[in-house]
Parts: sequence; C-alpha cells; structure tokens
Amino acid sequence: MPKRQRHQQLSRLIEENPFITDRELTRQLKVSIQTIRLDRLELGIPELRERLKLMAERSYDSVRSLPLHEVIGDIVDLQLDKSGISMFEIRGEHIFSRTGIARGHHVFAQANSLAVAVINDEIALTASADIRFVRQVKLGEKCIAKAYVRSAGRSKAKVEVFTYVGEEMVFQGHFIIYRSAGEHGIEEVDERADRD
Repeated sequence: MPKRQRHQQLSRLIEENPFITDRELTRQLKVSIQTIRLDRLELGIPELRERLKLMAERSYDSVRSLPLHEVIGDIVDLQLDKSGISMFEIRGEHIFSRTGIARGHHVFAQANSLAVAVINDEIALTASADIRFVRQVKLGEKCIAKAYVRSAGRSKAKVEVFTYVGEEMVFQGHFIIYRSAGEHGIEEVDERADRD
C-alpha cells in the first residue's frame, strides 16, 4: 500500500476510534509497529495516552456525585445525565495470578463508578444492577466503558453501561441509581421561577 494511502487510512481509523492502539493499527494496516509510530509522528497524531488526555481536557462536565479519584478508570468524556466514557487498563494487580484473567469486580467497578459519575447530583448511589460478563478480560487489555442515561427521574435514574475491548463487548450492565435531587431540584427550579 502506498504511504499516502496508508496515512489516509491511519487518520481515518484513529478518527473513527480514538481508543485504537498501535498494535490494533498494525493488524489492520498490515505493517510493523515502527511504521505505525513513524506514520503517527509524520501526521502529528499523538500516542493513545496523549490522545486520551487531550479528549479529557477538551470536553467533559465535572463529576458531581463522587470525588474524581474514586472513579475506577480514566474518564474520557462526560455529559452529566446523558452519557460518559471511561478507560481502564487491566494490570497485574487486577488479575488472577494463575490465569492472567481480570477479576470480575474490577470490570464491574469501572462500569458501576461510571454509572454513578454520569449522574448530575451531589449524592448518587447504586440501588440495583443487572449485569452480564460477556467474555473474560485479560492482562494488558484496555476496557472502554460507555454509559448512557436512559431515563432520569427526580429520585432515580436508569443507566446502561457497555464495556468493550477493541470492538468486542465484554460486559453489559443495567443500573438503577438513586439520586438526592428530588427535593433540592424542585426547590431550585421554583426559586429560579420566582426570580424571573
């Protein structure tokens, strides 16, 4: 494949999926990892970690429901009461030593903390969760969790979370999140109405 065409494909692949790793790019473009790195340098495209930092700086609301350090994984995008994305890399401390497979509670914790973080409230707690592990996650894999608020009432919200490794779904959860906005949210709206 000519270099110019490869550069176009590389740019398109990263634009479509900013979470794509250099290894995944080597498989799709059928070139060495050194070639991918050189192409990225020539095109001025930063490595995955830098791309994620840039995305995080660019656009996301501040987490209100819990301290940022209590969110499992790195929040990449957050639109309160709408959606959120986080990334969590499986490291040695997250796996069973004999098998190299991630302990399920880490994958669940990423999804659960994102479901809580996406709620626009001072207090948000998980009331229930209906979860399904689709496949095992292994050492070194990057879990991308995507949360969607499907409905948000005054006292509870329904949040769906899907976790992917690459293009493959590895976890799915339906969460009911209790929120404290009930009384405070109504009072704030009434106060604003009085001022207008």
